[in-house]
Order: sequence, then structure tokens, then C-alpha cells
Amino acid sequence: MNKYPEPTVGAVIFNPEGKVLLCKSQKWNNQYVTPGGHVELGEEMEKALKREILEETGLHIYDIKLVSLKESIFSDTFHEKKHFIFIDYQCKTNSSIVKLNDEADDYAWVDLEEIENYNLGGYVRELLIRIKDRKKAKDSVEIFYNY
Repeated sequence: MNKYPEPTVGAVIFNPEGKVLLCKSQKWNNQYVTPGGHVELGEEMEKALKREILEETGLHIYDIKLVSLKESIFSDTFHEKKHFIFIDYQCKTNSSIVKLNDEADDYAWVDLEEIENYNLGGYVRELLIRIKDRKKAKDSVEIFYNY
């Protein structure tokens, strides 16, 4: 087990049609989650986000905005006992062509109105619902506690 919490970045990526990318992962009990990964030592968070998204999906992202902070301590929704600090961003891409690496088994571009039809992992459902509601309201950063 790691001695310190692990900062990770995640992306709620909107394609030109306004749909969000979800990736199915064995790490998350074969549920759909947003793509992302670890911030390396000395790496800025947004650079880590761009690197991870390019590695995992082949997509280039832009218009990056912080949307949530989330702490997860030894959650059973992940395949290992980990203490994560999730730093989630909303962003855009100009492409809908995804090239998955070995971290995900499948993907889907999903309209926010259709997220209830997907088996979402971790706190992704709550995050996407808040983003959907926020699109109707004002932008703000969400901080989730006690997950």
C-alpha cells in the first residue's frame, strides 16, 4: 500500500456533438468511468491531464476547466485499497475517434441526458449529474466529501 494519497486527474470530455466520453475499465469493476490517471512528480496537473487523455484515448483536449475535487479512501469501488485525491476537469475535443490503450476495454460517447442507462463507477454518476445541472445554472467547483 502506498504511504501517501495519490493525486489523480480525470476528464469529462465533450466531443463536437456535446456528448461525454465514458470508458469501461476492469479497475472499476467493469463499470464506465471518465478517463484519467496519476499526476507524476514535478508535473503540472493540466499537463498530466493532457498526457493521460492522449495516452488512454488518443484525444487532444482543450478549454480545460476544474470542476471537482474528490477524496476517496480505500473505496471498494476500485480494485485495490487506495487513497486517491481526484481532481476532475471538464474539457473539449475536436474528434470523436477514440484509440483506447490497455487501461480500458470499451468506450461510449454519451449524452448527459442518457447517463442513467450506463453502469457508472465510483462517483461518476453524481459528478455528471452535477455537470448537467450546472450547465443550466452557473459554473462552480464541486468538492465531494465522505465518498
